[in-house]
Amino acid sequence: MNKQMRLTLSTVLITSCIVPMGAAAADSQSPASSAVQTQPSSKQSLRINLHSEVPTVDPAITEDQLSAAIVRATFDGLMRTGTDGKLKQSVAEKVQVSSDLKTYTFTLRNSQWSNGEPVTAHDFEYAWKRALDPRTASNYAFMLYYVKNAEKANKGEAKLDEVGVKALSDKVLQVTLEGPTPFFLELTTFPIYYPVNKKVAESNPKWAAEADTHVGNGPFQLKEWKHKESLVLEKTQGYWDKDAVKLERIEATMYEDENEELALFQKGELDWAGQPLSDLPENQISTLKQQGILHTQPIAGVYWYKFNTEQAPFQNVKIRKAFAYALDRKALLKETSREQMLPAYGVISPSMAPDAKSYLPEEGKESAKKLLAEGMKELGITELPRITLYYNTSEAHKAMAKAVQKQWKEVLGVRVKLENVEWKVFLDKMHNGDYQVARMGWLSDFNDPINTLELFQTKEASNNDTNWENAEYRKLLEQSFQESSPEKRKQLLAKAESILMDEMPVMPLYFYTSAYLKKENVKGVVIDGLGYVDWKWTSKE
Repeated sequence: MNKQMRLTLSTVLITSCIVPMGAAAADSQSPASSAVQTQPSSKQSLRINLHSEVPTVDPAITEDQLSAAIVRATFDGLMRTGTDGKLKQSVAEKVQVSSDLKTYTFTLRNSQWSNGEPVTAHDFEYAWKRALDPRTASNYAFMLYYVKNAEKANKGEAKLDEVGVKALSDKVLQVTLEGPTPFFLELTTFPIYYPVNKKVAESNPKWAAEADTHVGNGPFQLKEWKHKESLVLEKTQGYWDKDAVKLERIEATMYEDENEELALFQKGELDWAGQPLSDLPENQISTLKQQGILHTQPIAGVYWYKFNTEQAPFQNVKIRKAFAYALDRKALLKETSREQMLPAYGVISPSMAPDAKSYLPEEGKESAKKLLAEGMKELGITELPRITLYYNTSEAHKAMAKAVQKQWKEVLGVRVKLENVEWKVFLDKMHNGDYQVARMGWLSDFNDPINTLELFQTKEASNNDTNWENAEYRKLLEQSFQESSPEKRKQLLAKAESILMDEMPVMPLYFYTSAYLKKENVKGVVIDGLGYVDWKWTSKE
C-alpha cells in the first residue's frame, strides 16, 4: 500500500478539521449569496452548505469529503452502509465468497443509470480498471490494491487485462484478490469501487464536470451545478430502491465563512451545519455544546504522540508508559478547546470497536511517577536527558504541545522543550529517526482495526517512525488476515492492540469526531465510521 500518501492525505484532513480557517465577517456577501434559498422548495428538501466548490464528482478521482458526499449520493456500489451502521447489499443482490476468502462472485440486481441504461457487471470492471490506469491519475487507486495484480497494473508492471476483476456476464462480476481480505466487502462501499458508465465516459472525457452530462446510478442525480455558488440534487426516479429514498431534493450553497454558515442555520435557512461538509467556528464549539445542540460522532481517526524507541530515554518501555500515564486527556481537550473530541485510552477508534478496552488510566499520576522511577533505575540514570517534543506548524498542534508540556512538568517534574518545525522538515525528521517525541495523526482508509494496527507491523513499515516491532504482534496480524471467523479475528486484533498499548511506542491522546448541528426534524442521515455522509435514507419529519 502507498502508505506515505495515506499519511499525507490524513494529515491534510486532520489539519482542515482542527485549525480555524480564515473567515470574513458574518454579514459579508459571499459569491453564493444570490443562490441561498431561505425557504425549502418542498417539504422533503434538505438545505445544506458546502464549504467550497466540489473538486470532482468522478468516483475514480474522489479523495475529499465534499466530493465523496456528492458521489455517494449520485452513485451506488456493490454494498452500502445502512442506518444501523452495518453493510447492506446494494447493487449486488447476491454475494458468494470462496473458502479461502480470495474469490468474490457478485450477482447484480436489476438497476439502471440516471440516463435509463442498465447497470452491468461490465460497468464495474471498466470503472475499476479505469481507476487503476496510470493515465487516470487516481490518488486513491491504492484502495484497489487488494485485487489481484491491481498494484502492478497501476504501476505499469502488468496489463489492465490481468487485474482480477472480470464480468462473467451482464449480471455476474467475479473478483480475485491478492490474498484473504476479510474486510473486502466494506471496501466496496468506497467511491473508487463504484461503477462508471463506459459509453458515457469514453464519449466525453469531461462527463463529470457538469450537471447536464453527469450520469450516475445512485439515489440522487445531479440536477444543477453553478460552480462555486450552488448545487442541487434531485431524487432519481429510476433508482432500484427509490421507495427507501424520502428526500426529493438536496439544495446546497457554498459559503466558505463558517460563521456565516452558523448564522444561516440559526436563522432557519439551513438544515445542517458543520462536518463533514464544513466546520463549525472553533470559538463556538464550547457554547454549542453547553446549549446541548452539538452532535458528535466518533470517526476512525486518532491523534497521538509517537516515541522514538531507539532514542534515549524512550528505549525504555516504563518511561514511555510513564509519559503516557501522566496525562489527563479530558483536561487536555478542555484546555485546548477540543471538547468535541473523545479522549483516547487505546488506539482503536470507537467507530471500529464500540466496546474497545481502555488501556490507559483516567487518573494515572501516581503510577506515572512510579514507572518513571523504575525506568530510570533500569537505565542506570538519575536524571533524564533533555526531552524535545516536535510538532509541525499549526496553532492547534502548538496549543496541544504546550498543554502536554505543562502536565509533564507538573506530574513528572520533567522539563520538555517544544520544537515547531515546517511540515516537510518535520516529515524528514520523523522518517530519519531524528526525534524523541513527536505529534502525528492517523485517519483510517477503511473502518477496520487492521488499518491502524498494520502501521506498526514491522520496523521497516513506511509509517512506523517509532522503530518498534514485536514478533508476537506481527504474528497476530498475519493470523488475522487468514482468519475467516469474524469473532476470532476480532480477538486476534484485540490481543495485538493490547501488546501495542503495553509497549507504548505511540501514546494516543484523542479520537476524532464529526461535529455538526442539525434541525430536529432531520432524520436518517448516515455518517459512517470514516465520517462520510450518506443521504439515501434521510427524511424531514
